[in-house]
Amino acid sequence: INGGTTQRFHDLAEVETIGEARGGISIFRGDARQFPMKIEMLERHPKGSQAFVPLQQRPYLVIVAPALNENEPDLSRLRLFYATAAQGVNYYTGTWHHPLLALEEVSDFLVVDRIGEGHNCDEFQFPEDSNIQIAAMSFEGV
Repeated sequence: INGGTTQRFHDLAEVETIGEARGGISIFRGDARQFPMKIEMLERHPKGSQAFVPLQQRPYLVIVAPALNENEPDLSRLRLFYATAAQGVNYYTGTWHHPLLALEEVSDFLVVDRIGEGHNCDEFQFPEDSNIQIAAMSFEGV
């Protein structure tokens, strides 16, 4: 396209919206997290997908879990992923995930998600006796 000077990598993620809504693009600014860190909650968006694309050359963490039932995640299948600065993530509608986990320093992300009326964020608080933590770690050279 553009006279052969640009490559387009088309339709890499689906923007899904349910109900009276539209897809929108925002910027989220995430504070750097301190480790070790106790994981106490997850959230999901039942009416639309949500994609994060890092805008700086900084890695981040992704925590996801499938649904156990209609109202809660399956904590036995909780997964932690290290995402490089060259990787984005698209959470499918209803995917349980932890809010943004920026590393090293404050980081900006391009976010594509549902904008519209109605409730679109469910939160699940972990049981008080749970002890799921991200240990102190170094990401230099990863």
